[in-house]
Amino acid sequence: MVAKDQTSKKRKHNSGSKAKPSISKKSKLGFSKPPNPQLQQQQHQHKQRQPLKSKFQKSEASQEKVPKTKREQRLHAKELAEARKKKRKPHYTLEQELASLWEKMRRRNIAKEDRSKLITEALGKMRGKIPEIASSHVSSRVLQTCVKHCSQAEKDAVFGELQPHLLNLARNTYAVHLVKKMLDSASKKQLGGFISSLHGHVASLLRHMVGSVVVEHAYQLGNAAQKQELLMELYSTELQLFKDLVSMKESRLVDVISKLGLQKTAVSRHMILVIQPLLEKGIVDHSIIHRLLIEYLSIADQSSARDVIQQLSGPLLVRMIHTRDGCRLGMLCIKHGSTKERKKIIKGMKGHIGKIAHDHCGSMVLVSIVSIVDDTKLTTKIVISEIQENLKELVLDKSGKRSLLQLLHPNCSRYFSPDDLASLELSVPSLSPGDKSGINSEAGLKDEETSDKVVKSEEELTTTNDNQSLSSKENLPGGKKDPFLRRQELLIKSGLAENVINICVEGAGELLKSNFGKEVIYEVARGGSDGILRPTLDDKLTSLHEAIASLAEKSKYEEAEEEHVLENFHSSRTIRKLILDCPAFAATLWKNALKGKCKSWASGHSSKVICAFLESQHSEVRDMAQGELQVLIDAGLLKVPETKQPAKED
Repeated sequence: MVAKDQTSKKRKHNSGSKAKPSISKKSKLGFSKPPNPQLQQQQHQHKQRQPLKSKFQKSEASQEKVPKTKREQRLHAKELAEARKKKRKPHYTLEQELASLWEKMRRRNIAKEDRSKLITEALGKMRGKIPEIASSHVSSRVLQTCVKHCSQAEKDAVFGELQPHLLNLARNTYAVHLVKKMLDSASKKQLGGFISSLHGHVASLLRHMVGSVVVEHAYQLGNAAQKQELLMELYSTELQLFKDLVSMKESRLVDVISKLGLQKTAVSRHMILVIQPLLEKGIVDHSIIHRLLIEYLSIADQSSARDVIQQLSGPLLVRMIHTRDGCRLGMLCIKHGSTKERKKIIKGMKGHIGKIAHDHCGSMVLVSIVSIVDDTKLTTKIVISEIQENLKELVLDKSGKRSLLQLLHPNCSRYFSPDDLASLELSVPSLSPGDKSGINSEAGLKDEETSDKVVKSEEELTTTNDNQSLSSKENLPGGKKDPFLRRQELLIKSGLAENVINICVEGAGELLKSNFGKEVIYEVARGGSDGILRPTLDDKLTSLHEAIASLAEKSKYEEAEEEHVLENFHSSRTIRKLILDCPAFAATLWKNALKGKCKSWASGHSSKVICAFLESQHSEVRDMAQGELQVLIDAGLLKVPETKQPAKED
């Protein structure tokens, strides 16, 4: 019964669903209007026309949608790009013309006359539009080439058109190169005008990554007064606002404060507002910033000075030590920094020690590290290990030998200029109240020009005390370990001294004749200051003495491509100093090379070597050669200078 009821319900439901369309159809038919034959004819005619029109339109669309070739597609895309550039760049057509001229004028094999014609043509097209074109990636290069090769009159015309816009162009990524090129070729009057136009904008330009390059370039090109003009407005708000206060002869900030009656705290507060954004942005490569930091540390209080040293300690310092003031900053950070900060500085130099050692200023920072830092394990792991990788190059390099000589003979006035020794004594006044050698001390502010005047000739150095050393300055503030023990750990325990001796033995001739290597081989052969290499490396030193004696043993009359070590200017004087200062070497040289052969060496540069045996203060050295040399003196073959006195022993 249930199954029958369900089937009956389904049938009723299906019948109801089928009945609906029939009802709707009947209702439509029931209410439909009678057909109009005239209207039907019009509709038929319209239908006949419509398909013809639609077919024609489809055929046109199909013709337009036919896929083009790849070449046509590229050309079409290029045309669209050109059209967009013309709308976006007002001087696009001119830039294209200038680019074609540039391709011709920058060739190397082009005649000067042809190039000058092309430059004149290019400058003529750019006249009146140079400030707008200078910011373009391509056109700025065209302008640089034109400025490089054009006449002075054309340069003046370009500079005159650019001068009102130089400050804005200095911040542009592409125009900055043109501005630098214009400053390089500018006259003194033009450069002075540009530096004057920077007044009031120096601090803002220094905070700009691109603008700081222009300020630094102007600072390098300017004279002392112009450099001071750029620096002054960074010191105080008053100096930034009133230009008349800037023209002062006082170069040190301390003198400026006392002369103008400025408040020290206000100046310090203003300077830190200038310095802090530079340190945060990492804009520390420029010498003007290094000078600013040096002057700031001269007036900063203890906490402010420590904050700046803490911020500088690390990889940031590596980018600063290539300048004179930058290397002084590095030495101050090492001297006054904590153990943790020194560790950061040394770790930041990892991988750059070789480059730093070859740099004239950077090498002094390495000298400071080996003289002050007590953590000899870290210094050996990073500094000494990288020095040993390029040891031969460093020994023969003017700056590279400095760290080695500092370990062999600390603070020797023969190897370090007065300015270098003064730099090692610098200190921050607020961090070392008892130390009189502050940053602004007279010794610390000596120019390189005055220090160069205090240079003695090679002849004078040999007659004076060759072993003069500033032993009282060896224990630099900041290091607590005994200086001799520190040197011993860095030289002997690290294996550096043994490697240096091996290099001296292998290349004895080259080092003796070298203007810079002779100093290293001299210090090594005599055992270093205070006998640092003895007695641990006595055997190695004996082999070095024998290597030098074997070179001197060669006959004077042998045909050789190289000059004999006793006849060469540098090597003869180095051997002479070794005879005076090292009796062990003198005995080896006499026994292996000179005994019975002095007559052939009694003239020329070699005569100075022979006479050294008689000038020595060591009696055993004099007695060794007295008999043979006295015969030559009596015969008039050998002349001993009467003005020269024997060298004193350490």
